[in-house]
Amino acid sequence: MSLSHVLLSSGRSIELTELRMSSTYGGMLEGYPCKRINDMKVSGLKRQGERDFPSAPFHLVPPSREYPDQTAGAFGPVEVLPSVACIGVFRSTAVAPQVDPVLHRSVLTVAWFQPGRDVPSGEDADLALRGVRWEELAQDYEL
Repeated sequence: MSLSHVLLSSGRSIELTELRMSSTYGGMLEGYPCKRINDMKVSGLKRQGERDFPSAPFHLVPPSREYPDQTAGAFGPVEVLPSVACIGVFRSTAVAPQVDPVLHRSVLTVAWFQPGRDVPSGEDADLALRGVRWEELAQDYEL
């Protein structure tokens, strides 16, 4: 069962079969969002996705970073990532044209950041997520 379908910029439709969401800055007790903290958040999300879904290829969508007009602290300027960190498993039709389309599908685990808690769907999904180069990154598997 799919949770939603996302239409990639390439025109390919992919289905979201598993989704994990967490607050980007949940549990941050001290300090403020800055490049150093955000780099750790991004690399941590990448490690988690690769560890939790080792049988599928993995791709991290580089997050947008905002720099609000706030006074810099000891760790440099304030830098803010979107508020929700996501890891999703997507499936679609096979990538390789020579395989039987009835017996094969393709899969890709993707990590990304988004501003809200909405499940990505259709053409309303984040543009960076919709820009995933499926044909280059996904892997075919036999049903």
